Amino acid sequence: MLPTFRDLRYLLAYTVPGSALLGLYLGGAWTWLTLAYAFGAVPLLEWLLPPTRSMADAPAASEARRHPFFDGLLYANVPLQYGLLAYFLHTLTTRSFTLTETAGAVLSVGICCGALGINVAHELGHRAKGWEQRLAQLLLLSAWYPHFFIEHNRGHHRHVATPHDPATARLHEGFWRFLPRAVLGELRGAWVLEAERLRRQGQSPWSAHNQMLQLQVAQAGLAGLVLAGFGPKGLLAWLGTAAVGYVLFQLVNYVEHYGLLRQRTASGVYERVQPYHSWNSEHPLGRILLYELTRHSDHHYQASRPYHTLRFQPASPQMPTGYPGMMLLATLPPLWFRVMDKRVSSE
Repeated sequence: MLPTFRDLRYLLAYTVPGSALLGLYLGGAWTWLTLAYAFGAVPLLEWLLPPTRSMADAPAASEARRHPFFDGLLYANVPLQYGLLAYFLHTLTTRSFTLTETAGAVLSVGICCGALGINVAHELGHRAKGWEQRLAQLLLLSAWYPHFFIEHNRGHHRHVATPHDPATARLHEGFWRFLPRAVLGELRGAWVLEAERLRRQGQSPWSAHNQMLQLQVAQAGLAGLVLAGFGPKGLLAWLGTAAVGYVLFQLVNYVEHYGLLRQRTASGVYERVQPYHSWNSEHPLGRILLYELTRHSDHHYQASRPYHTLRFQPASPQMPTGYPGMMLLATLPPLWFRVMDKRVSSE
C-alpha cells in the first residue's frame, strides 16, 4: 500500500534539521533560524489554530501497520543527524563566526540533537529488530545521551507516574528543580538496571558485558574522533549542542507527566499505566514534527506500536496548546503552575 498524500505530512519533520542546515550555510542572524522556527513560529501557529478533531482508536496515519515509508523517514535521520553535526563542526571551525552567530548555531543544532538525536532514537529504541536498536544507539551517541537506551525502556516505562521515576515531574516541582534530578536520576537508573541484570546472570557489573560501560566507551571514542578532527573548539561546540538537547528533552519529560501519579492497589503495587497518566496534545504541527510523541498515552499503553499507528485516547488529559508551546511555558515555573496545577487537580 502506497502512502497517501495526507501521510506525506511527516516529511515536514525534516524542516527542523533543514532549517539548521540553511542557517549554518547563510550565517549571520540566520544561525538562529531553527530556534525561531521551533519555538517561535510553531508555538504561535499552534496557539492560533485549534487542535485536530480525532476519533477514538483511529490511527494517526492511513496505514495502521509497519510500512517502509514511515520506517524510512526514521532511518534517514541517522545520516542526516551526523551530516548536520559534521557540517556544523566544519563550519564553526573554518569560518569566523561571531559569538552571537556561534550561540545561534549551537542552539539550532542543539534542537536537532533533541528532536533527531533523542526523540527519533526513542522511537527506534522501542523496535524489536536489533539493527533498528543500533540505529537508536547511534543517534543517542550523537547527543551524548546513550544511557537513555537502557533507562527509558526498562526503567521509565516500568516506573512512570510514580515517585520511583526520575522523568516524572512532581506536582508543584518547577522545571529548573526537576532538570538536575531527572538527568542524574536517569544516569543512576541506567547503571542500577544494568548492574541488576548482570548480577542475575552471575556476572560483575564491571565486566565487558555491561551495556552502560559499552555505550560510554563508544561515546568516548566518538568524542576522540571529534577532538582529532575539529580540535577542542569543535568538541566544546558539540558538548554545547548536547547540553541544549538534554534541556529540551527533559522539558519534554516534564510536560508529559507533570503531576500525574498512579495509585497503589490493595496489594501494594501500582495500578497499571492508564491513558490519564500522560499529558497529550492533538495540535497538528507538534504531532508531525515530533513523530506523534504528543500522543504519549497510547505510547505508554503499547510501547511497541509504531509512531504512525498511535491512537487518540479520549481519557488522556489534553494540554491547552502543543508540546513546543508548553515547553516554553515550563521554563517559567510561576506561569506553568498557574496554567497546569488546576488541570492536574481536575484529572
